[in-house]
Amino acid sequence: MAESLPLEMITYILSFLPLSDQKEASLVSRAWYYAAQNALRETNVRYNIPVSSASLSAIKSLGLRAISCVSLTNLDDSPASHHVLQSVAYHLGPHLESLCLGGGSPTEASFITLILGCPALRTLDLSGCNSLFTSGNLLAQPETVQCVRKALSGLRDLNLAGLRDLTDLSFNHLSSCVPSLERLSLAYCHLTFEMGPTRGSVSSQISSPSRLSFRNLLQFVKERASRLRALDLSGTGLPPEALHALGQVAGLHLEELSLHSCRDLSTEAVVRLCHQQPGLNSLDLSGCSELTDGALLAVSRGLPHLRHLSLGKLQRLTDAGCIALGSLQELRSLDMAECCLVSGKELAQALGSGCGATPPLTSLRLAYCSSLKDASVMSMITALGPSLKVLDLSSCVALTNQTMQAICTHLTHLSVLRLAWCKELQDWGLLGLEEPSEEYALGSQQHPELERQASDLEEPSSKPQGPSLLMLQALQELDLTACSKLTDASLAKVLQFPQLRYLSLSLLPAFTDMGLIAVARGCPSLERLALSHCGHLSDEGWAQAARSWPRLQHLNLSSCSQLTEQTLDTIGQACKQLRVLDVAMCPGINMAAVRHFQAQLPQVTCVQSRFVGGADLALTL
Repeated sequence: MAESLPLEMITYILSFLPLSDQKEASLVSRAWYYAAQNALRETNVRYNIPVSSASLSAIKSLGLRAISCVSLTNLDDSPASHHVLQSVAYHLGPHLESLCLGGGSPTEASFITLILGCPALRTLDLSGCNSLFTSGNLLAQPETVQCVRKALSGLRDLNLAGLRDLTDLSFNHLSSCVPSLERLSLAYCHLTFEMGPTRGSVSSQISSPSRLSFRNLLQFVKERASRLRALDLSGTGLPPEALHALGQVAGLHLEELSLHSCRDLSTEAVVRLCHQQPGLNSLDLSGCSELTDGALLAVSRGLPHLRHLSLGKLQRLTDAGCIALGSLQELRSLDMAECCLVSGKELAQALGSGCGATPPLTSLRLAYCSSLKDASVMSMITALGPSLKVLDLSSCVALTNQTMQAICTHLTHLSVLRLAWCKELQDWGLLGLEEPSEEYALGSQQHPELERQASDLEEPSSKPQGPSLLMLQALQELDLTACSKLTDASLAKVLQFPQLRYLSLSLLPAFTDMGLIAVARGCPSLERLALSHCGHLSDEGWAQAARSWPRLQHLNLSSCSQLTEQTLDTIGQACKQLRVLDVAMCPGINMAAVRHFQAQLPQVTCVQSRFVGGADLALTL
């Protein structure tokens, strides 16, 4: 019946599926294959293409599908790379809207050839492409500049992060070719700051051919103020005076600003910024270690349209600053990871104060907030309700099963849940059981219901017995790393998530083959799986589990002491889509077995390390 549906209808249906499911659907029939390709094109999927002669046929095929988003990997200055870039320009260039060369080493000539063949580009990522800027002669010829300017006339987003050789001269050459630029990243570039004799002023000198200066950047911002909407100056050491000069540029109305790890910024500088740029809807101040509660108060009062706020690693923030967050009525994403003085009580009050009045919070990251306790987290969870999609409570070591059951009760639409190193979580919390009596909690006896669960692992129940983890059927990522009290008794019962893509059960000493087999049956769509330091897993367990995971792409089995080369053979036969395998510190797997495995799946990167004469030998193949 599906074959008789119009292609447009099949395309529409497949567009609701996750990417990996669309790939699987494309194998059903020729009609479904074409429908899946249409769906992939409409979702703007990024294609990662290794730069090698083996990719030439794939590039030609992708060109026929008019894909628009490409990332080129393993790019160097060899003639073979130049040939591949020519092929990309010819076959893919006319339709490309987004191109990433991040970390590559193309020659200037290859880069120019590629760009001239991509007249529709809207996004260009040159982060880490230092080879283009080493000579300082990129786009130095006027006739070349004119052609490149025409090709990049529609470019909106330019990423120049991590370029150690970028100078005023090369930046000016490149920026002159992108007249429509709206978003610019210079994160972790070496900016120099020469402030004038008067505090807050910036000296005006000619552009430097040997360094990248803030005064030159400021001049660029003044010239493009009416168009610029987003700046990323993370890791540049931006001082307060420079931020003040930037914020007061006439006609500049930023919507996004990232200042991650600008450690010299002061609270006063943030206060001024909020007055100068009240239209910001995304602000990243994480790692700006000098900031205090005053900065958070200024942000809450001065940026009414803020939707995304990152405050990670602000060690001076306290509960007093959190109370003002309630005034951010449009906030959708909040990151306060590693704010160790935040206990959560005032934060819960702030998040609950706007409940129901505005678009609710969808992402909350509180990892490493060691002062968080069950009561405050449970208050937050109750206030946020089903709108929350992402919750990160990793290393909030005081949290217990009460928080777990509150999550399962109120956050039923979560797609990402991270609880790594929450060591107080126990089986009964995941299963939705009542807290065991004191005689069981203190004694050696197991919870009576857990004894029944453990004896019935072969037939895992699909029905939750309370607010169990099974309530979170929308989960796509789950991290239970180092929740060391968890055992097969709960994991085999509750890890039944058909949409789950990423799972980490590393450092669970009681996780065995029985649990592994049950998880394989319950989570068949896994693409990334971490099971490092699970010492009870064996070849026999993998012989039964591997066949359930044909979509695995990343697998970490490091320090699984019982595994041998037999598991490698099993994985090689069952997991044909694997890309990365980590078998470091697996004493039963030697180099010969790894090489044999790579002969079966040459696309896989294997990591193997072992102690040799007291030294740790790490080999990446």
